[in-house]
Amino acid sequence: MTYLEAFILAVVEGLTEFLPISSTGHMMIASALLGIQSTPFVKLFTVAIQFGAILSVVFLYFSKFFKSIEFYVKLFVAFIPAAIAGFLLGDWIDTQLENVLGVAIALFVGGIILLFVDKWFKNPVITNDEEVSYFSALKIGLFQCLALFPGVSRSASTIIGGMSQKLTQQAAAEFSFFLAVPTMFAATVKKLLDFYQQGISITSQEFKILALGNVVAFVVAMIAIKTFIGLLNKHGFKIWGIYRILVGGILIILFLMGVKLNVI
Repeated sequence: MTYLEAFILAVVEGLTEFLPISSTGHMMIASALLGIQSTPFVKLFTVAIQFGAILSVVFLYFSKFFKSIEFYVKLFVAFIPAAIAGFLLGDWIDTQLENVLGVAIALFVGGIILLFVDKWFKNPVITNDEEVSYFSALKIGLFQCLALFPGVSRSASTIIGGMSQKLTQQAAAEFSFFLAVPTMFAATVKKLLDFYQQGISITSQEFKILALGNVVAFVVAMIAIKTFIGLLNKHGFKIWGIYRILVGGILIILFLMGVKLNVI
C-alpha cells in the first residue's frame, strides 16, 4: 500500500464512518478503483484507521466523556449486544466482507428504508442522551447488531434505533457517535490482536502509513460529523437514502455485468 492509497482510504473512512451510508461499502469501492490487493496489512489498515475516526468524536464531544459515570454505563449496555454477536459470528462476518452482491443489496435496501424513516418516527420527545433509559440503550444496541452485516451501516442502524426510542434526529445521531467509540475501539483492538497472533510484524513504513491514515481519518471525520448534523437538521435522511440507492444500484448492475470488485 502506498502513502497516496492510504491517504485516499483514510479520507473515505473519515467521510463515511459516521454517515448512514456504510463505510465498508465505500472502502470496498475505493479499494476496487485504486486496484489495492487484499493483504493482511491492508485488512489491518482498514480497521485500525477507525481509531482516528473515533478520536474525532472524543475531541468534538470532549466534555460529554467526563460528565458522569451513568453516560459510560449506558454506552456499555448498548455495546453489549454487538460485542456478543460479533464474538459469536466473527468468522461469518469475515466471509460476508467478500460478498459484494450482499453489500450492494444492503446499501440499496437501506436506502429505501431511509426514504421513509423521517415519516415513521414522528414527534420525538428525547432531546439528549441523559434522558435515554438503560432499556432504550439496550434496544439501540440491538439495532447495532444489524450492522454486523457489511453494507447495512452502523451509523444508520443505531440512529434508526435511537429514533425508534423517541430520540430526535440529532440526539439519535449523537448517541450513535458516542456508541461508536467503544464499538470501533473493540474492533480495532481485536484486529490488532489477530494480526499479532498470526505472527505478522509491522514494518517501519507500514507504521508510518498507519499513522498517516489515523491522522487523516481524524481530521476528515470531524468535518463529516459537523456537516452531517447540519444536513440532518435541515433535510432529514432522504438525501442519504437516495445516495445509497444510487450507489447500491450501480454496484448491483456492475455485479450482474460480471465486473469484479476487489474486497479488503
